[in-house]
Amino acid sequence: MNNKVLITGITGFLASHITIQLLNKGYKVIGTLRSHDRIDSIKSTIETHTKNIHNLSFAVADLNDDTVWDGLTRDIDFIQHVASPHPRQAPKSDDELLLPAKQGTLNILKSAAKNGVKRVVMTSSLGAVAYGKSSSELEKILSEEDWTDETNLVDTTAYYRSKTVAEKAAWGFVSYENIDLELVTICPGAILGPILESDFGTSANIVISLMDGSFPAIPKIEFDIVDVRSVADLQILAMESPTAKGKRYIATAGHLTLKEISQILKGKYPNRKIPVTELPNFVTKFLSLFQPMLKSILLETHNRKTTNGKAINELGWMPIPPQDAVVSCAESLLSNKILK
Repeated sequence: MNNKVLITGITGFLASHITIQLLNKGYKVIGTLRSHDRIDSIKSTIETHTKNIHNLSFAVADLNDDTVWDGLTRDIDFIQHVASPHPRQAPKSDDELLLPAKQGTLNILKSAAKNGVKRVVMTSSLGAVAYGKSSSELEKILSEEDWTDETNLVDTTAYYRSKTVAEKAAWGFVSYENIDLELVTICPGAILGPILESDFGTSANIVISLMDGSFPAIPKIEFDIVDVRSVADLQILAMESPTAKGKRYIATAGHLTLKEISQILKGKYPNRKIPVTELPNFVTKFLSLFQPMLKSILLETHNRKTTNGKAINELGWMPIPPQDAVVSCAESLLSNKILK
């Protein structure tokens, strides 16, 4: 297979898994990253999971640099646009996330259209689907037809607003520019599963905080969970399938409360101090006054009911069960010595 795939943010948790699956399928992959400093380490990590490392090359690029993408998208068949700003600390201003997320996406799409790239698969988020909702809206099952209301600052985070704005900008570009470029977007829930190195996805902090003693008790919150390997699989199905053209797909494998995640981990590691007692919501709200990062998890006190039927029925997607995603994440955190 001689098709070339450009993947943005190759050092990221999801992008590195997509890269491994693409290489194992025979694709040639060009991965972008922000610094030469990470090339050796990410190449070494990926090399342990594929025999086709010779088909991987790298390019240093910044999403905000509108001069670099014309060259990088030349002679490229597909783009997996995975990179997006996601700081571990809450930003001081929405613009720190919104502007680079939106402009970076448009920079890539403009160059892709100019150079005749066939299809771009963009990693969005369930944060662009299921938030900014009223109580009555949260009563229904949410699908790919639903959009987060980024103007609702109570039921969104800066990150969710950035993902919503960027995805809307992408659809606006391909709709209004009268171009042949095909776009597909994937909207994952909280991504767990095996981390490959110390530069792991932020969702893995869910498991870390339960296993390292950070929480003596746990907030009453809940998540749609999906394994990183399943998201990578769906991103590639969306790239390859003619059916996927011009569509969004929700990527979730099931819904778990934080207590259920704790119980899964306690069953696997009975000798570790893993909390199973839930905090009342009012206590979590009080603690969030002193720990601003807790404010974002207060949004997860709602069961945001979603469906993954579209990806399963249209693309034949078979996601790994969420329980397996939790356990494999924990095992990899221990094997990479991030948890002791």
